[in-house]
Order: sequence, then C-alpha cells, then structure tokens
Amino acid sequence: MRTEFMAAMNQVASERGIDVNIILDALQHALVAAYKRDYGETEDEIWADIDPDTGEVRIMQDQKDVTPAGFGRIAAQTAKQVILQRIREAEKEAIMSDYEKKVGTVISSMVQRKEGPNWILDIGRTIGIMPPQEQVYGEHYRLNQRLKVYVSEIKEGPRGQEIILSRSHPNLLAALFELEVPEVASGSVEIKGIAREAGFRSKVAVMSNQDGVDPVGSCVGQKGVRVQAITNELNGEKLDLILWSPDIERYIVASLSPAKAIDIEVNTEEKTAKVTVLDDQLSLAIGKEGQNVRLAAKLTGYRIDIVGETESSNPVASSDGETVSADLVDAESTEVQEGENEAKVEVVESEEIAETVESQKEAGEPEEVEEVKAESEKEDKASEEEAEKVAEEVEASTEAAEEKPKKATKKKAEK
Repeated sequence: MRTEFMAAMNQVASERGIDVNIILDALQHALVAAYKRDYGETEDEIWADIDPDTGEVRIMQDQKDVTPAGFGRIAAQTAKQVILQRIREAEKEAIMSDYEKKVGTVISSMVQRKEGPNWILDIGRTIGIMPPQEQVYGEHYRLNQRLKVYVSEIKEGPRGQEIILSRSHPNLLAALFELEVPEVASGSVEIKGIAREAGFRSKVAVMSNQDGVDPVGSCVGQKGVRVQAITNELNGEKLDLILWSPDIERYIVASLSPAKAIDIEVNTEEKTAKVTVLDDQLSLAIGKEGQNVRLAAKLTGYRIDIVGETESSNPVASSDGETVSADLVDAESTEVQEGENEAKVEVVESEEIAETVESQKEAGEPEEVEEVKAESEKEDKASEEEAEKVAEEVEASTEAAEEKPKKATKKKAEK
C-alpha cells in the first residue's frame, strides 16, 4: 500500500464523523479474514499489523512476517466490503450516541413518509419514528411538513436502535416554553407542573425564582406573542397558565381558572377538595365533558368535587367523573312517591263507597241503594281509570330514575 493510505483513512474518518482507530481496527480484521480464506486456517494466532505512518500492512504469525507476495491485491476486494460495513456500523453508533444526548429535548423534523400506522420523520443525520400513541388526535400530517418533536427515547426495534419521537408528550410543552421564553431557559421562571390533553387543552403551573419577575406575564409575552407562538406550533391547542402556590388551597382555586371559586374545603390526608362556585359558573368550572376539573386534578394531584352555591351539600361534578347530579334523582324519586300516595288515596275512597252501599242494603232502602250503587260503579270505574293512569306515570318515573345512574355509569365507561 502507498504512503497516502493514512491520509485517505483520516479523510474518510473526518467525512463520516467517526474515529480513525475504528476504521483501522476494521481493516485489521478484514485482512486477517482474507488471509485465512485464501491461505487456510492455522493453529497459531494470526494478526495484521498496520503501520499508522506509512500504511504498510504485514500479516504476523508467531512474531514472524508471513505476508505473501501480492497479498494486498488479493485481499483488496474482501477488505473493501468489510471496511464499508464496519464504517456504516460505526457511523450509526456515532449518530445514536449523539441523539442519546438529545433525549428529552425538542428538535426540528420533516415528515418523510408513512409506514403503516407510524410516521417516519427526517431529523437530519438519520430518521425517527412517531408511533400512533405519540401522535396528537386531530392532527393531520403531510409530506415535507416541518414539525417540532420531542425526543422521547431510543429503544431497540426490528431494525436495530430506533429514535422515538413524540408530539403528545407533556414535556414537549415545557421544551417549547424553554425555546420561546428566555426567562424559562435561564431559570428565572420555573415550570412546576403540566397537565395536558394533547390537541385539546393544557394547564401549565409556573412560579418565579427571581424577585420582580412575573412568571405568567413572562410566559404570555407582550400582546401574547410568546404563548401564541407555542399555540400555533401545537395547531391551536388551548393553554392555561396558572400561578403556582405552596398553599394548596390557593393552588387548587387557581388551577380551576377561568372559573372563580367562593369557598374551598381541603382534606390533605385523603387528597380531596370540595370547591364551591357561583351557580352561573358551574359549567365554566366543570368544562366541556369535565375537562377543566379533570386537568385541574391532574395538575394538583387532588380529587376535586365541584358544587354550586345553592347546592353546597351535593357535588354536581367530580374530577374522577363518578359523581352524578343528585338533585335530579331526588326530584324524580319525589315524583314517584307522590304518585304512589295518590294511587293509595284513590283505592281508599273506592273502599269507603263500597262499605256505604253495603250498609244501605242492610237498612232496606232498595231504590236509594240502587242509585248509590250505580253512582258508586261510575265512581269506581273513573277511579280505576285514574288509578291506572297514575300507576303508568309512577312506572315511567321509576324507570327514568333507574335509568339515570345507568347512563352516568355508561358515560364513565366510555371515557
């Protein structure tokens, strides 16, 4: 081999971003493999010695040079294939080592293609995979679309190590705030908690580590430019910025924003809270399908029950979705009881009339008895019709009262 050998090795190593010693090691193994293939196996150990200055190759056996004439030409093709393979492996290991340092950060990517349910994204020196569970419901990706993604992990897959990317991870939100808000990146403002339902709404609790710095205002930015940039990156996902507080009562009240609480009872041992709000703010505190109170519970770690001002004894919503409005069930039960009482009254009146008719018969007043009997029969008939009608209403009310909890249970199961 010529003296330009090492220059070529250094150039390849520099272009591929790998250590030159790795290439030399691959070349040594390739030369030994080529020698054994052409000249047979031996019991003695054989190794290849490469002069790093001149690039001269020698096959050594028992400290003796056994390099055959023309060995470089014979082994060149085999050595080339092995070297290329080892270079590719070393290059991939270097890339993975580089991206292992980026786990937990946000990087830019471009949508390349779709393979089954997975999206393949170009992230520069290699590609990453975004599986279905890391995608955002409602987002539609297109080829060559640029996305900011969160590097979730690197794990073994059917094709070796794979870089898993995410658009739904809560830490994506934290990393975006670090990119957009200098105070968060410097540590002046700290993100204390994130509750996220990707694609719909998120709550972010922030606090200040420096006097004179407004944490919420810093994240919002002048005229909302900072938070708007994050919202645009997340395709319109709504963001609620909450001021974190060490006082759990104030923290829970703030987490239910934009609803205003007028009273709160906290049980720190069971980690539960009962929050009273104005009746006209019940729907605002609960949120669409319980989303607001559910996110507040995730953010604070407490089970939160929401009650109205005039219904403080009975919770109308809970963060776990198990509470059914008790007022409606009580009203229906009252209607059922009233209907049963009315039916009992009608039956008693009919029995009293029948007793009157029998007593008049015994007294010997046939004409009056017949009139009373005819009148009694009419009243009995009307009473029976009325009693049947009441019974039907009672049965319908009972079925409605029984059906209400079943619907609530079914709704919980669907969630």
